[in-house]
This record gives sequence, C-alpha cells and structure tokens, in this order.
Amino acid sequence: MDEVMTAADASARFRSASSPPSIFPSNVPLLSAFLAFALAQFLKLFTTWFKEKRWDTRRMLGSGGMPSSHSATVTALAVAVGLQEGIGGSAFAVALVLACVVMYDATGVRLHAGRQAELLNQIVCELPPEHPVSNVRPLRDSLGHTPLQVLAGSVLGCIVAFLMRTSS
Repeated sequence: MDEVMTAADASARFRSASSPPSIFPSNVPLLSAFLAFALAQFLKLFTTWFKEKRWDTRRMLGSGGMPSSHSATVTALAVAVGLQEGIGGSAFAVALVLACVVMYDATGVRLHAGRQAELLNQIVCELPPEHPVSNVRPLRDSLGHTPLQVLAGSVLGCIVAFLMRTSS
C-alpha cells in the first residue's frame, strides 16, 4: 500500500532530525496552554488585591476569580493549534470544541454551583448551634466564573498563544 506524506509530516520529521534534543519540549500549543494557565493564576493575586484591597496568595491555587485560568488554558491551546496546524485540521476542531465546552461549563454549571454553595453556607450559618449540620465545614463557593472573567481569560489565552508563536 502506498503511504502518503503530508507537508506537515515532512516538516515535523525535518525538525526532529535537524534539531538537538532540548530540556524543554518544543510543543508550542502545550507550552502556550501551561503558560496561559500559570499567568492567569498569578494575575488573580492582583485582581483580588484590586477588588478586595488585600493580598490572598491562596487565589493562585484556587478556582474561580478574574481571569479564568481554565478559559485562558483552553483558548491558548486552541489558538496555538490553529496557528501551528491551520484551522482546517481535526486537532483544531477538537481544541475548539474543548474550549467551548470548558468556557460554557465555567459560566454555567460551575457558576451556579458556586452560587448554590453560597446560599447553603448562609442557611447553615443561620441554624441553631444544636442542629446536626450547624458545625459542618462551609462549601467552596468560588467555583465558576462570570462571563467577563471567562472573556478576560480567553483574551489572555489568545495573547499568550500569539506571543509564543512569534517567539518560536
């Protein structure tokens, strides 16, 4: 059976044969996604300080808040794949669908779950001390994102992907 080699296959083989091994992987989409995630988590320190006038380093490890690190991650991945392989390929389609699902989930299910947790925490606080659930640990209520937080995360992801593409 005849084997067909595409231009992308040929360039990938040429790059792997001609470039020396590196400590860091040269997978630009993967690096873009990780960098966008880390940058979004780091920026949460400053957006929390701007909003609440206090430094909260726990925001760097938690979910929720401005900007959405999940949105930044999947958007950086989709844009980097699109820039590297073109928007006509199946890899871009998968990355785009993943990004849409993650961002929809962040503003939908997770946002409403967080709002319900807030309400349940308030109800539990108002229970008398002798009630069996009055001393239950509070639920995490910063789970999801507002549409603005998701938009900010996706803009950050686009910027990171474009900068990573121009720097490589």
